[in-house]
Amino acid sequence: MSDPIATILVVDDEAPIRRFLRTYLTSQNYRVIEAASGGEGLTLAASQRPDVILLDLGLPDMDGMEALSRLKQWSQTPVIVLSARGKEEDKIVALDAGAEDYLTKPFGVGELAARIRVSLRLARTSGEIREPVVVTGDLRIDLADRRVFRGETEIRLTPIEFKLLAVLARNAGKVLTHTQLLAEVWGGKNSDQAHYPRIYVHQLRNKIEADPARPRYLRTETGVGYRFMLIESE
Repeated sequence: MSDPIATILVVDDEAPIRRFLRTYLTSQNYRVIEAASGGEGLTLAASQRPDVILLDLGLPDMDGMEALSRLKQWSQTPVIVLSARGKEEDKIVALDAGAEDYLTKPFGVGELAARIRVSLRLARTSGEIREPVVVTGDLRIDLADRRVFRGETEIRLTPIEFKLLAVLARNAGKVLTHTQLLAEVWGGKNSDQAHYPRIYVHQLRNKIEADPARPRYLRTETGVGYRFMLIESE
């Protein structure tokens, strides 16, 4: 058998779920380590240095949000929250606290596998100097020169539009909440600015998407925020 692709830490107090995830992830050539509590999860995260952490929010010794907050004080390991809490506000709180992604139970293993692959790409680039050009599909974003092209055609963006697109592109594959975008692009979280991301994403779609009504690059995570998609070049 070939070496494992990566190490995944599963933090969940339900043994059947841990067993299910271990069986599936092992079949996908991942090394799996497990924790049944938040404290044990934090210890393993520090000692084993996993590549991705799957974190349940309903833990016996502490709320999963507390475990996430404590983890993110010292670790850059991508965290995918797996939780039965499916309300939009729960997702927003977790993502604002630093989680890279959020899946509501029950979930499909195919979707979980895709989210893990995205998180691994994030982990592998988080400590590297990012390329100044992001290419996805027929879209090319030159972050250094602040120029955007669709095919051979240059797209003119306003300074705010480019800043928003750059923040999303640098975090490709990751859900960014409205609060995170407000802080990154507009420097605040004022309630009177809450509609800004929606307005400017709409403007961006009209400029960079071939069909703004069915966007390929700027995907909406309903009630939560937006995700910039990487697509194979055409």
